[in-house]
Amino acid sequence: MQPIHTLHDFFVRTGADVHLYHMGRRVEPCSLEALSRFEEGTCAWPAPWQGQARLGIVFRLGDLVDPLIWFLALPLDEQGLLVPAPRDAFLQRLLVILGRNVDRVGREAQDGSDIENLMHDNPLAFTPSLPFQAMLHAHATHDTGKSASQHLEPVEAYLSGQQQVDWQFLGLQGLADFAVRLDDEAARQLAATMPSLPDEVLNSLCYCLEHVAVPDMLAHALRDRGEQAAAMGHLETLCACVRAVSGADVAIAGAWFDELLADSAACGPDLLAAIAGRGWEHLEDGERLPRFLERLAEQPQADFASAVRDLALIPRLRLPVLMMLREARQDSAVGRRLAGLGQ
Repeated sequence: MQPIHTLHDFFVRTGADVHLYHMGRRVEPCSLEALSRFEEGTCAWPAPWQGQARLGIVFRLGDLVDPLIWFLALPLDEQGLLVPAPRDAFLQRLLVILGRNVDRVGREAQDGSDIENLMHDNPLAFTPSLPFQAMLHAHATHDTGKSASQHLEPVEAYLSGQQQVDWQFLGLQGLADFAVRLDDEAARQLAATMPSLPDEVLNSLCYCLEHVAVPDMLAHALRDRGEQAAAMGHLETLCACVRAVSGADVAIAGAWFDELLADSAACGPDLLAAIAGRGWEHLEDGERLPRFLERLAEQPQADFASAVRDLALIPRLRLPVLMMLREARQDSAVGRRLAGLGQ
């Protein structure tokens, strides 16, 4: 029997029906091939979060009826590559529990309890936020051809404007199912009802939309609500809209980010965190990135070092961020922050 050295090896050897999901910056599918390359050390993790590669793993072994779910946070080094020792310790514990005979897992652990218990007191395990959990469930049911939750129907009725529903009874899981299954017609209807949505509904919806691609017409409607929120001083709703628009085309999201970054009064730590956390792809721009770093450095409440370190772990941003830090003038906000870190 060939030894098992990686998580990829384990899932391949057991013949598991497995679906992987990024659980760091967004909840989105991750291929087994991407996990394999990452574990081999040939590439950095594409979407790191707080120095970790966060994974949601939904899998079924052998004759198990219900899938098992693991949430693993694998530590990264300063280049975004896997730190293997914690992963190796996890695998060793897994193989001990299974008696090292992975070929018999599905037959000997019919209820999956042995493997599920592996998550107890596991240093790599983490508990995602409720919106992340809802989005994972929505993706998993969609990707495996299962029906959405019972909460989807009232959400569709409410957001389409076709039926009066008390918004306080709308479930987060229904909003997540709606976001994952969003099509052009649903986006058109949502854009039409967007001006009348209560902030409470809009905020929760945005925490789901931030994980998916947003069609242009919906992105424009979200921007309008975000600007309205900014004018009224509703910071949470503004940031929620910014996060959701991050999934739109760069011509829309990038243009809005440019306007926000041009206004020093708008660029508080919460807004900058929203741009960095969900809109990082739009920072891959020779003018937008230095403007963002300058605004970040100007905020005394922002943890400049931590935020920059997190951005620099993203493979496509690593070199641009490092170059801009190296080239920062000493009298600039970035230069002063760097000087302060060196003291």
